[in-house]
Amino acid sequence: MQISWSSTIVELILGLLWYLIHLLISLFDLWLHLSNYLECYLISSELLPKYRNIHFERLKYVGIVVDRREANNILKIKQLLQWLSTIGVKHVVLYDIEGVLKELLEPGIDAPRDEKSSYLDLNAHGRMHIECLSGSDGKEGIAKAANLLCSNFCNCDTHEHNKNAIAFTEADMASALRAVGSGGPEPDLLLVYGPVRCHLGFPVWRLRFTEIMHMGSLNSIKYGSVVKALYRFSQKYQNYGT
Repeated sequence: MQISWSSTIVELILGLLWYLIHLLISLFDLWLHLSNYLECYLISSELLPKYRNIHFERLKYVGIVVDRREANNILKIKQLLQWLSTIGVKHVVLYDIEGVLKELLEPGIDAPRDEKSSYLDLNAHGRMHIECLSGSDGKEGIAKAANLLCSNFCNCDTHEHNKNAIAFTEADMASALRAVGSGGPEPDLLLVYGPVRCHLGFPVWRLRFTEIMHMGSLNSIKYGSVVKALYRFSQKYQNYGT
């Protein structure tokens, strides 16, 4: 009986400790969400001095990665582009692995034919250059670059080059990617929207020196969170190897 009561008491104490720890973690998570929401509100209201007049000399190109489950939310994408344009970003690359953004947005770049004209306005006034990518672009780019390298390799004069000794370098691959139109500029900052903390298949050869930030769900985007991300980037110091 004593052993039974002792084990019951131990189980009750452990259960109580578990619930207390779970409660503390939940309260801490709630506090983080509330503080972040309040900070974003203060940033949007321009009540925090350090977020005013931010200089983005190093921010030439911004990448936006959207999870495929949220890529159809075109209104949020347009709102995000408008915010970036207002802040002063000139070059943006949009990416989702299934190419939903390319289907929905690219037709509006060439002509103001439908509701996508607001997206065209960002481009038409010279305020922002926009590029759309999908997962297939990365695969096709690598395949075309590899075919080009192999073609150049096979066309080499065997008397002047020892084919068995030829090795492709990173510079060769970068040159081939540019030749097939899959090189492109490297984003200085990559904003990832979705539940997963990764680049979701964005072409890795364009991420060598890119700062990657996870922004949470696209449905909960706020102007203050975008400004905060750009401010954090402006405060970072990057060391480049030689």
